[in-house]
Order: sequence, then structure tokens, then C-alpha cells
Amino acid sequence: MSDDLKLRIGQDEQAGVAEAERLVKEAEFGARELHGWSFWASGALALTMTAFQLWTAAVGALPAAKQRSIHLTFALLLGFMFYPAAKRARGRRLPWYDLALAALGAYAALYVTLHYEALLQRVGTPEPMDIAVGVVLILLVLEGTRRAVGLWLPVITVLFVLYAFVGPWMPELISHRGYTVRRVVGQLYLTTEGLFGIPLGVSSTFVFAFVLFGAVLERTGAGEYLIRVAFSLVGHTRGGPAKVAVVASAFMGTITGSSIANTATIGSMTIPLMKRVGFKPEVAGGIETAAGGNGQLMPPVMGAAAFVMAEWLRIPYLEIAKAAALPAVIDQLALLGAVHLLALKHGIRGLPRNELPRFLPTLVSGLHYLIPVGVLLYYLIVRDYTPLTSAFLSLVAAAAMFVATSFVQGLRHAPVVPGHAPAAGVGPALVESAGRLVQACYLGARNMASVAMTCACAGIIVGIVTLTGVGLNLSSIVVDLSSGSLYLGLFLTMLACLILGMGVPTTPTYIIMATLTAPALIALGQAQGLVIPLIAVHLFVFYFGILADDTPPVGLAAYAAAGIARSDPFRTGIRAFTLDMRTFLLPFMFITAPAMLLIDTTWYEALWIFVTASVGMYMLAGAMQGYLITEGRWWERAVLFVGAILLVKPGLYTDLAGIAGVALVYASQRRRAPEAPLF
Repeated sequence: MSDDLKLRIGQDEQAGVAEAERLVKEAEFGARELHGWSFWASGALALTMTAFQLWTAAVGALPAAKQRSIHLTFALLLGFMFYPAAKRARGRRLPWYDLALAALGAYAALYVTLHYEALLQRVGTPEPMDIAVGVVLILLVLEGTRRAVGLWLPVITVLFVLYAFVGPWMPELISHRGYTVRRVVGQLYLTTEGLFGIPLGVSSTFVFAFVLFGAVLERTGAGEYLIRVAFSLVGHTRGGPAKVAVVASAFMGTITGSSIANTATIGSMTIPLMKRVGFKPEVAGGIETAAGGNGQLMPPVMGAAAFVMAEWLRIPYLEIAKAAALPAVIDQLALLGAVHLLALKHGIRGLPRNELPRFLPTLVSGLHYLIPVGVLLYYLIVRDYTPLTSAFLSLVAAAAMFVATSFVQGLRHAPVVPGHAPAAGVGPALVESAGRLVQACYLGARNMASVAMTCACAGIIVGIVTLTGVGLNLSSIVVDLSSGSLYLGLFLTMLACLILGMGVPTTPTYIIMATLTAPALIALGQAQGLVIPLIAVHLFVFYFGILADDTPPVGLAAYAAAGIARSDPFRTGIRAFTLDMRTFLLPFMFITAPAMLLIDTTWYEALWIFVTASVGMYMLAGAMQGYLITEGRWWERAVLFVGAILLVKPGLYTDLAGIAGVALVYASQRRRAPEAPLF
């Protein structure tokens, strides 16, 4: 956080910001801060990993097994160095046993690359040494994942592995013939359908490039620039800091794809100001939590799960981003509407204009930060390059942009990064810019350690599902439980995503649910004569995997926001959950109205869907808040709720009925409060 922004918040709030930053650092980079030889060794490993990833992005990835093997090797080395066995062991000393586990995990992962040709020759007939090394790697991936994201995902994975052995004794619906250790380990370790499957493949290519892209932009000051633009744009409006949280999270989401990072980075500036203008602490924290989660929905960067989806469906990533664009914008506008209604309801004003930066000068001052994003969009959309190549070229543009602007700032003795100390000249400015770029490479690699381990862990589940065929059996269970009803099947899938996703990152939640429930939802649609696009089903699961991040009682983003707001984490999570209720409606519309995903629709139909769905989501916020232009009566809330559903669902008759309901409520409330503002 820049020095001038720190001055705006009190000492107690600064302590909350520090605690939230610690929580996020532990989640994304590991709790252990090394020093001495271990610091330099870990730094060398992280920079070597970054160099390997950039090299393969520039000249082309290695064969799949080699690329993923080397990627996981680096991840396990860094994972066991930075993630201690227990939180109380977060000291700076690196225990001998963590060094031993890191070395053992690295060898087990690199074994596939070292013996690549020999393993190809004995496919299907692994030797005892292959099995032993595979068992070690599976165990260490489980332990590394436990350290990085908690116990829940490894426990689920272990249950799936056990299922591979106890199949003959399971109920008939999910029984199978059972498999030997050799067969299971061979599937998980020596094929690309287990540990080294699609999830790790995406982590070792696209995801690393985009994570590094976000890290470079964040370390070079783009994050603070976007937040300043948001303050200058909406900070003076009703509930201004809350709207800044929404707008800034949408901006940040386009380059980071991380809900926790969005919440902590933006919340450190917006939450204290929300409290200052009149929002209660848990409300301020809840707004920031909901806004941070929304950032993951915004193309062009939507987090690791979206890249996994593209590989899974075998379609260009651009198709995923295109389908997600309209719902993401509608959802952001809906959250803005909910925040606006909260401010109206409680009479909360914005910040004084004289305390805010002016919009045009602020926008112009950092236009150079938009160059890398423009390069990314140009190569991704106009030139139709692969996401990996587009990300690499945008990384080169970001580094070149920052070095060039640092040179100019050094000549002018201006700050290299706005809001920080000015540069002492060209030399110090270039040294500072180089240091920030190196730090971005270091933090990007540290961040990827946990992502790679969780992707490998999720790959184990996918491998067991493929081996046993349990996916088809579970699809039958979902069909039976839903009694053939598509909506009940969607509701059960939603519950499963929310429950499974509590404490599990979005990517493994998406992978597990897409593996187990996507075929069931397709089957339910076919039973009712509906042809449901596969991308709609996968986006349904993706949305609820993200919403699980905010679901109490577990929700790391809510804990980070509560730390800044100095509020109760559970109550903060509940507030975020109620604000997220508007988002619960959209995924159901993906299934019944694929036009919302720009599938088989024209531009003017898409425009009409955008307008009516945005109004509908605003009405849904009014129903949830019990306020449109004045306090709502019970029947007005009910009409707004039904009208919102009708407006969000594409269709002429539903739109007309929804508009009629909204007009009725507006007229009723206008008679009671003729002077009340609508905006």
C-alpha cells in the first residue's frame, strides 16, 4: 500500500490490514519466511522455475509428461520449503525433514523425465521401482496439498484412492471389480490421466504464464493505479468506497484471477473508508469479500479453473472468455446495484470530492499500464494466438513498459511506482524496476507451488474416476435423486459444489464436480428434450465453485476481509453470502437459456438480454435488501423477486411480465415516498 493511502486509515485498521496481508501471504505464498542460505536457495529455485516456464512458453512446451514432471518437481521443492507441516512451525528455520521431503518429492516427480524413454517402452508393465517411486509421489503430493490448502481436499482424494481397492465390497450401484496397487499406481503415475493429467498440464503452461503476468503488473504498480482510477470514478457517489471495491475488483480480476488477492489488496484501502462513511464493519468486509470473488468471473483472466475448462472441453480459451463475458458484466453491475441500495437504505454518502483524485488526470497518469493488457487482448482476440503465446508476449510488453517508464521517471526524479518515494535518478530507478521484476518472478513461482500441488491432487481424483468408471454410476445416482427433474438436479449439484468448495480452492472444486456431475446434468437435459451446451454445464459448476470461497463457515476471503474490518469472520461471511445471492440466479439461466452465453444469438438479442438481465438483477438486489426507493412491504419484495427471475431469463413474454411487476412495485413505493431518490 502506498504511503498516502496508509495515512487515510487509523492505527487499529492498519493492524487489521497487516493481519489480512499475513493471512493472504500464508495462503498464496506459504507461511515460512526463510533467511540465510535457505532464502537464497529458495530464491534460486523460484527464479529457475520461472526461467523454465518462460523458456517453454517462448520456444514451445516439452512433451506433456516431461513438462508436467519438471513443473511438479519445482512445485514440490518450493512447497515443502515454504509451507510448514503446522502453522505453529512457521518460523524461519528450514527443518531437515522438510528438506528431505522436498528432495524426495523432487526426485519422484523428476523420475518420469529422467527415465522417460524407458518408461515409454514398458507402458503397462511397470517395474517395482516405478511403483515404489509412484507411491512416494502420491503420498508427498497429498502432504504438500494438505500444507498448502488444508486437510479437506487430501481427505477426499484418499477416499477416492481407497475406493479403487474396495470396489467389490461397495453397494451394487457404485461397485467395480477392484484394482491392485500396481494397476492404480500405474494409472495415476505412469499415464497422463492421473497426477500428470489435464489439471497439472494447464498449471504447467497457461496458468503459470497468467499468474506471472498478474504478479508483474501488481509489483509494477498497476494494482494501485486501477484502485486510484476506481476512487476517482465512483468514490464520491453514494456509498462510494463500497462501489470502489466492486469496480476495482472487476479491474483487478482481469489481470489476477484471484479472489483472495483481490480482497486483501483492494480491501486494505476500501474497507476502512467504507467504515468511515457509515458501513458497519461486517457489512464493509462482506462487500469486499463478494467483490473480490466477483473478480474471478471477469475475462480475460478467470483463474486456473477456466484454463482447465478450456483444455477439458477441447475448445479455445477465447470461447470460454467470450461465453463468460456477458454474465460477468451483468453480475458486476448487480453487485454495484446491491451496494447502491444499501447506501440509499442507510443514508450513506460518498467521500468528499476534495479528498479524491481527479478522474482524467488519474486515468492519463497510468495509461501505460494498459499497454500489456492491450497486447494480451490483441494477440488473444485479434490474432487468435494461443493463451500461452499471448501471455508470454504480454509479459514481454509489461517488462519493457516498466523499464521504459522507470527510465523516464528517473530522468524526472518522479516515483517509479505512483504513491511511493521518488527515484533518485536514472540508475536507481532502473535498479528499482529490475528489483521489482525479479520479485514478481520470485512471488509468481512461490504462488504456483500451491496451485501445482492442488492440481496434481485433483488429477488423482480424475484418474480414479477414469479407472473405475464411477462417474457414470454417480451420474445415475444424481438422476435418481433428482427424480428426472433438471432443476432439482441443478440444485443438488449447486449444494454439492458449495459444500465441497468450503476449504477447497476453486480449481479442484471445479475439476471434481465437472468430472462427477457434468455427465449427469447433460443426461437430465436429454431426458427432458433439452440440448444443453457442455460449456453451460461447466460454467454452472465453475460459478458455484467460486461462490464456495465466500460460503461460511469456511471462506478464506471472508477471513481476510474480516481481519481488515476488525469484524467477526462468520458474520462477515454471512454478509458476503447474502450479497452473493444475486449471483446464484445466473448459472441456472446458463442451462435453460444458453443465449446468455452468446450461444446461437445475434448482437441485438445479446444487447436486449444484457439490458433486461441487468434490470432484473437490480430488482433482485432490491428484493434481497427490502428496498427500492423506500422500505419494501412483503408483497413488494415477493413481486420484485419473481420479476427479477422473469427478467433474467431471456424471452419476450417473461421480459414483459417482469417489467410489469417492476413497474407495479415502483409505482407503489413512489406513492409512499414521492421525494425518495432512485439513484
